Amino acid sequence: MFKIPARDQTWVIDTPQIMGILNATSDSFFAESRIQSIDLAVEKAGQFIKEGASIIDIGGQSTRPGATFLSIQEEIENLITIVQAIHASYPNLLISVDTFQSEVALMALKAGAHIVNDISCGSFDPQILKIVADQNAGFIGMHVTGSKETMHQVPTREDIVTDLKTYFNEKKKLLAQFGITNWMIDPGFGFGKTIEENFSIVKKLQNLSDLEMPILLGLSRKSSIYKTLHITANDALNGTTVLNTVGLLNGANVLR
Repeated sequence: MFKIPARDQTWVIDTPQIMGILNATSDSFFAESRIQSIDLAVEKAGQFIKEGASIIDIGGQSTRPGATFLSIQEEIENLITIVQAIHASYPNLLISVDTFQSEVALMALKAGAHIVNDISCGSFDPQILKIVADQNAGFIGMHVTGSKETMHQVPTREDIVTDLKTYFNEKKKLLAQFGITNWMIDPGFGFGKTIEENFSIVKKLQNLSDLEMPILLGLSRKSSIYKTLHITANDALNGTTVLNTVGLLNGANVLR
């Protein structure tokens, strides 16, 4: 069992969980995850709850390859009213905000979010870790290399799993300096990795268990799936389901 602070709640992870995705953007790679209407966002969140999701992850900025990065104010405008509306409608629902910008994270937490889901694990904006600590928020940190402009470039390495373990052990030391000791890791499926490395992560996920941290696996309809199957993201549900099953068998705690 894992317990992660989540502001006024505690995120208890004692069984596999589902994280629903809402993208408050116009350019997320999967069209059906895009939500720009408050009413539709609340309706979608309710649907996710009925389908078994225990947490909703809301993003105000796309991080797909080739995406244009928004300003802090633009991301806040995309995100905050939706966070407020979902929190008001479902006050006991855990809300995660997908951002790497500290000012956005703070505004979202004050609007009702409980957890910060940072694709850079504090690398792009180190101030975000202080925000998480000060707000007693939950934290999800992803494996990524390079800067936000180069994070989709694939570096040369010998073994992706070894690199993941080294990366997260270093991040554990960094976050501990802020008093953040209970948080969740995300191996970063699809971010700066080859297709073979992405599949290797799922196959060897159990090798990350000695980190003694809960693992989030976010691979829904990613390009490694649909490129391998020679289909589109819209047709990648079955491939996603198969990989999620393998991930669960190998130790994933949360499926995004």
